[in-house]
Amino acid sequence: MTTSHATTAESIPSPIARLQDLLDERQDAPVTNDFRAFEQEVHSLVAAVERDIIANELARLDIDAPAVMVRGVLHKVVLRCTKTYLTRAGEVQVERSLYRAAGVSTAICPMEIRAGIVEGFWTPWAAMLAVWALAHLTATESAEWFARLGDMSPSRSILDRLPRALSARWEQDREDFEASLRAVEVVPDKAKTVAISLDGIMVPMKEGGRQRKRAEAKAEGKETRGPAGYREASCGTISFYDGEGHRLESRAFGRMPQKKKEALKAMLAEELSASLAQRPDLVVVGVADGAKDNWTYLDEVLPSGSVKVLDFFHAAEHLHRALEQAHGQGSAKAGSEFERLRHILRHEEFGVTRVIGALAYQARQHPRRKKLQGELKYFRRHSKKMNYAHLEAWGLPLGSGVVEAANKTLVTVRMKRSGARWTVEGGQAILTFRALCKGQRFDRAWALLAQTYEQHVELPDNVIPIPTAWHGEPSV
Repeated sequence: MTTSHATTAESIPSPIARLQDLLDERQDAPVTNDFRAFEQEVHSLVAAVERDIIANELARLDIDAPAVMVRGVLHKVVLRCTKTYLTRAGEVQVERSLYRAAGVSTAICPMEIRAGIVEGFWTPWAAMLAVWALAHLTATESAEWFARLGDMSPSRSILDRLPRALSARWEQDREDFEASLRAVEVVPDKAKTVAISLDGIMVPMKEGGRQRKRAEAKAEGKETRGPAGYREASCGTISFYDGEGHRLESRAFGRMPQKKKEALKAMLAEELSASLAQRPDLVVVGVADGAKDNWTYLDEVLPSGSVKVLDFFHAAEHLHRALEQAHGQGSAKAGSEFERLRHILRHEEFGVTRVIGALAYQARQHPRRKKLQGELKYFRRHSKKMNYAHLEAWGLPLGSGVVEAANKTLVTVRMKRSGARWTVEGGQAILTFRALCKGQRFDRAWALLAQTYEQHVELPDNVIPIPTAWHGEPSV
């Protein structure tokens, strides 16, 4: 067996030699008059050395033999050729062998699976940097950023494909990956409360015929919800608070549109369960707006004795709407009554009782104002979740501001750029890695994902490996 290596022309000095020449030259040279050009030259030479070292090490991972064993299956050699790979320092070309098992059409490359080459092109570090960038920037912005950094300059189209492929692989084993992440996380020592919250947010979608479908629904007298071309994604959070109500830590999750938010709900339930397994003494709080589906879920997942909180700011919005129905939109009376009743709702023990009484009086005065009647029902339905003065006294959260912030951080900032449109798969690719970044889980998650590109390769018993030397030069 022989090990392949990257070939360089004998007449061209190696990158290490060129870098050494520069160092020797600078020993007695005058101070540079163009430091930026000097800095760029040094960086270019160092990157060339890095590429040379990486290409040689990749070549050492190649196997040039009649056959190899992967997962107990014999693969026979079918081709030997050169391929380009993208490293952090730029592109390298490496000669390597391809093997194929009997009855299988797809060939494997031992060098790639030993090195953990991602999607047949990226070295692990390069792929990690790219997907991290894409979690924060568009593919176009990421391509420009890498071009400015120099050396590693993937195209927009290559960048655009990477998170989709990684996300598909993540989704295959998502539950196991998430369990591994939770297994090493510790609830903050000062935590006294854990709060679970979820919410929906509209995302611009690539869906043909959306306008037509809305028009048809309207013509049939059916309700059309949300702006045309949008569907509801979902975000959820698990947050920990100390005894004084100060938030210590939050973990955010995002999912693209899905029926009944099934994946997000399952994720939040597992996160809550893991937290309580560590700290069964935590006070559990469910926080959400008044959406029926949110509370159907929270009623199911919250353990007995949990505290339920209707977000105060949503409650205040409904109070304002009710008073404008009673006193006139934008009227001074509506404004003054809102300030008075909002203060009572927020600061008085069981202040919601007085608010309901005030709204009931207005409803009797204006029995034909259906929206006012609806707002009164809203307060009556959620009254047990609105004892805000009591919640504050016990250091418990009053609102769903954390999940509202997650909506903006995970979705709005990254996915609602001008002209942006998403498929479910493409959007999930961004949401998954963006949530991992914002939740301080990205590095651990990447280690789990990167391992899926690695496999052990063995030689059959009748093949004897031949030791090979590294085909580089000693360091400078």
